[in-house]
Amino acid sequence: MLLQGLKVVEMATWVAGPSCAAVLADWGAEVVKVESPIGDATRVFQPDTAESPGNPIFTNENRGKKGVMLDIARPEGRRALKALLKDADIFVTNVRPGSMRRAGLDYETLKAEFPRLIYAAVTGYGLVGPEADAPAFDITAFWTRSGVARAMIPPDQEPFPSRPGFGDHVTALATVSGILAALHERHATGRGRLVETSLIRAGAYAISWDLSLQLRYGHVVTAQPRDERPVGISGFFRTADDRWICILPRTIDCFTNMMIVIDRPEVLADPRFEPPHVDMAVTREVRAMCDEAFGRMTLAEAAEKLAASDLAWAPMGTLEELANSEMAELAGCFFEVEDGWGGRFRTTAAPVRFPEGAPPVGGAAPKLGEHTYEVLEAAGLTPEEIAAVL
Repeated sequence: MLLQGLKVVEMATWVAGPSCAAVLADWGAEVVKVESPIGDATRVFQPDTAESPGNPIFTNENRGKKGVMLDIARPEGRRALKALLKDADIFVTNVRPGSMRRAGLDYETLKAEFPRLIYAAVTGYGLVGPEADAPAFDITAFWTRSGVARAMIPPDQEPFPSRPGFGDHVTALATVSGILAALHERHATGRGRLVETSLIRAGAYAISWDLSLQLRYGHVVTAQPRDERPVGISGFFRTADDRWICILPRTIDCFTNMMIVIDRPEVLADPRFEPPHVDMAVTREVRAMCDEAFGRMTLAEAAEKLAASDLAWAPMGTLEELANSEMAELAGCFFEVEDGWGGRFRTTAAPVRFPEGAPPVGGAAPKLGEHTYEVLEAAGLTPEEIAAVL
């Protein structure tokens, strides 16, 4: 059952807002996506034609929704949106707060008319303050402004952006969790509430291991050049067949296992290498031993030794390897979705699975305005009112 019976209206574009609503749709909610006559910006990134059916980017964020086209700049469009909200449980939007206020669609304006409505507002920098209306993407707000990029990119490397949607999807999951908390409260109170998330707050939480140290002590050491990192057996090492492996020790005892993996047991008898290593010269010597040893092994050889050692490690995989991985398939990373043209293709699943049963997923993403008439008719608009909207 999960969220079956819940009605969601989404008026959002790009990723964070639509992705939140897509997860709710995956879990059984009825989601109506409201787009302007221009359409969601992510529609333009890949073709969606009979020759190349199913835009994978747009589908990733909008599968299983109904599509309605409304011009909110016109009074007919605003009235139609309110007709949809009348029976909705949840409203998800990432339209900038100033625009929503000017249209009379902000939370403070709507809450008296729709007291049970849960209003989820996704922003770049929050709903208050001088930057509440500043334009933002996850690459600018979540990745760059939050300190995440600076904490991850060593100072001897040129800065680079995160991959598209990376912080948006973190923010989307945060929004879903906030919506579900508000739904639980509404069971007792009968009233909705404002749920606010932002890219900057999600970024701060994502980097909160480091940020907590900064807040407590006023400083924190983050990404460093490889030669200055304090644990010699930790990090990435290149194999003879030009693959990278990542190793992360869990306890001091892992040093013993690592020396066995790299065939240097004599090191364990040398007092200089008794862990923990506080001398950076010793740390660099240990790292050089690991580099040399893994540089003589293929990935397959290193994998066999590391698997037998009980060390936490992983090969640096490619997206192609993940897409073809039996492990990822069994973990539920993918499912098939309709392409809207009579076929199906694989896409990425939401990161939660319900093994004891869940609503079926796999509905196509809507064409622009595909369900406008039927949705507005179900909302109680007359044919004449629908014609005026269209």
